[in-house]
Amino acid sequence: MAPRSAQWPLYVRLMPWLLIVGGLVWNSFEPDNYWGDPLLAAAAVLSGALLTLRYTLMVGVASMAGILVLAVRDGSIGTQDGYLELVNTVFAALLGVWVNRVVDRHGRRLAQVRSVAEAAQRAVLPQPPPRVGRLSIAACYRAAQTEALIGGDAYALQATPYGVRVLIADVRGKGLQAVGVVSVLLGAFREDAHRAPDLVALADGLERAVVRERAQMTGEARLEGFITALLVEFPPGEDVVRTLDCGHPGPYLLGGPDAVRRLDAVDPGLPLGLGALGGARSEPESRPFPPGCTLLLVTDGVTEARDAAGEFYDPLLGLGPLGPFDGPEAVVDALVTDVERWAGGPRDDDMAVLAVTCREAA
Repeated sequence: MAPRSAQWPLYVRLMPWLLIVGGLVWNSFEPDNYWGDPLLAAAAVLSGALLTLRYTLMVGVASMAGILVLAVRDGSIGTQDGYLELVNTVFAALLGVWVNRVVDRHGRRLAQVRSVAEAAQRAVLPQPPPRVGRLSIAACYRAAQTEALIGGDAYALQATPYGVRVLIADVRGKGLQAVGVVSVLLGAFREDAHRAPDLVALADGLERAVVRERAQMTGEARLEGFITALLVEFPPGEDVVRTLDCGHPGPYLLGGPDAVRRLDAVDPGLPLGLGALGGARSEPESRPFPPGCTLLLVTDGVTEARDAAGEFYDPLLGLGPLGPFDGPEAVVDALVTDVERWAGGPRDDDMAVLAVTCREAA
């Protein structure tokens, strides 16, 4: 982690010194009223809160040296007023050091918590491999909660006997409960992706896992918990992609005749966890996926990002002028940057993005 002094712009690092100069100048004109003392105290506390211990000690020593020089000049050294002035300055410097130690201790604790969160993210939501056969893959995750690394969105990719299978999903809700559901969903996907003969059977397996997990919940989560999901399959030796939509935003196809095209399902199915409402599950849809094309999967943290006027972000309009793209990493980077530009600040929803590019056979 970079030193705290290096994390702040120059004007922040100069501010304690400006406060010291202002306080000393004020005291030099009003030696009997100590008008400049609050500025010296502010310099000590500001440096202690924002800068390093060494910087804080330098500010404290500079304040005490300046007060000592003024006391000698004014002849107050050795008097009660002179001692009181010097004690006040020493107290302010020690207060700055104490603030620095408290902030530093909490900073170390935060760094430890963040390292644990990063380990949890890698365990629950690991990065997919950069390449599987002819497919190049890139992914990105942004959690809505401040300082959070994981949330209610998920993606996974698995090489199976039936080809490469991909899941992207959005769990209703946020926080630790959503993370728990995500871990169950991803575990079921990794297990069932190898055994299910088709995407319908895979979706049914995920449905059962979600229902079992929901049965252990209480309150609103048990009554209304569901997951929107999109299942994708890249069959071996075929330039096609199969998709099965379970109430999730459709993927985007980049390349081919159109720069960007959304592949909406003809008959979107119900989200996972709502199978009890009845109705047969929709059949997978097959579409051409020739070399050079990229399939982009997103959650509604992308499609429901709003600008200052309340308008939703549209990847068709946002990505079109930014292409062509050289691989999935470029697609993901361009999309995330454009969404953040569009939203102009923190989002209120998690955002997951996964891109898969078909390469020419070796």
